[in-house]
Amino acid sequence: MLESITTAMNRSYGLCLLGLTFVLFKSTSSAIAYTVGMNGDFPTISQAGPYLLPGDTALVLDGTYTDGTQFLYDLAGTEELPILILSETPLGAVFQGGTESLHLVRCSWVIIDGFLVEQQTGNGMNIDDGGIYDIPAHHITVRNCEFRDISAGGNNDLLKLSGLDYFAIENCQFKNGAAGSGIDMVGCHFGFIRDNYFQDTGNSGIQAKGGTQHIRIERNLFRDIAQRAINIGGSTNLEYFRPPLPDPIENAFEAANIEVYSNVFIGSWSPIAFVGCVNSSVRNNTFFHPQNWAIRILQETAVQGFLPCSNNEFSNNIVYLANDIVEVNIGPNTNAGSFVFSHNLWYNEAGGNWSPTLPVADPSQIIADPLFADIPAEDFRLQEGSPAIGSGIFSGEPLHDYLQLPFLNPPSVGAFEGDALAPCPGDFDGDGIIAQSDLLLLLTGLGCSENCEYDLDSNGMVNIADLLVFLPFFGSIC
Repeated sequence: MLESITTAMNRSYGLCLLGLTFVLFKSTSSAIAYTVGMNGDFPTISQAGPYLLPGDTALVLDGTYTDGTQFLYDLAGTEELPILILSETPLGAVFQGGTESLHLVRCSWVIIDGFLVEQQTGNGMNIDDGGIYDIPAHHITVRNCEFRDISAGGNNDLLKLSGLDYFAIENCQFKNGAAGSGIDMVGCHFGFIRDNYFQDTGNSGIQAKGGTQHIRIERNLFRDIAQRAINIGGSTNLEYFRPPLPDPIENAFEAANIEVYSNVFIGSWSPIAFVGCVNSSVRNNTFFHPQNWAIRILQETAVQGFLPCSNNEFSNNIVYLANDIVEVNIGPNTNAGSFVFSHNLWYNEAGGNWSPTLPVADPSQIIADPLFADIPAEDFRLQEGSPAIGSGIFSGEPLHDYLQLPFLNPPSVGAFEGDALAPCPGDFDGDGIIAQSDLLLLLTGLGCSENCEYDLDSNGMVNIADLLVFLPFFGSIC
């Protein structure tokens, strides 16, 4: 059941490109579409790079590319006219081997869509500011890509982001990494990482460190991560923080304002680690069979002027244990007493007179079987009568569950809204099927910015983001 994200990604790829073309057609009729490949306009994407102007498309023809790192410097699309780098068919263009696949330096307003990235010896893909910290890369979207089988054994990442602001990583797969991360962020800000799949990606699935701030991690699936599925913070050499640390250092942090919402975690040594982070929240997630710790609270950057790991939140989560473990591992130099634990449901299959040991009290804690729909099938939706239904606390966010169904008020605990009254997103004509007629209604509403009927992500406007919410449900019967 939980594999549906990746299958829906492939099913919706063509519709996504159709919608993107529809939106951009009016303003890009004079833009140029270049082909890249053996029989294309350019043999490699790096050779096409200097010619790509706002609104242009680089369509990479299907095939396997073993040309090594493809550097793209200072590509500059605009909000209305992003530069598109597209695979001809879903995962048909394969970047194989070399140190990296693509390496974007100080680029802005670029969309990368549909590539297979495998067997690199450095990082799978790299997007950064080129070491010029006051000129961040910005407004980059990576979607519908697969990163896998890195050919390295050290601290190498499937996707490395450094000095990147305003970005989105969507509907991608990250599998079989090295000792690094699926996604490693250093000094990144204002980003979304959503609807992705992480399996055996290395020591972490996602890491946010080096001053990373204002990141939303939502609706992802993490499976069997070697150490920390999400590392909120970490340990960064001081010269790599973005923005640069003041002298003297004051009120510094590895990460802040990280939001982890509506994700599912299966296995992993420790699904969540708060490490030198502040003001971050972990809400409405489902944790199934964490192996050694459910949560870690650590401080790995022990330098004067850094805030202790503090003022973070863990609420509305389901933690389902296979046996007795240390639920929360607390390291030195932290302020675990400042954390908030609220409205979480815990269950231990080993049974007995058991309750979790937490750093602070959770007066609304539930200890009960959450009644998952089908554990062997990894279907962690809630059966009717589950004690998790309606037992959460509404804090404004998240608005949607793992399946992009809206949470009610009060919400259910865990990653799935359990109330049968939760509506089916995208059935605009009310016929019980999300079909072409609904897609046409959504497309006619694009551009609406006031009282928008088709605003699926509730951001006040109808745009490409709503199309991306809609597409995974195309063909569904409500």
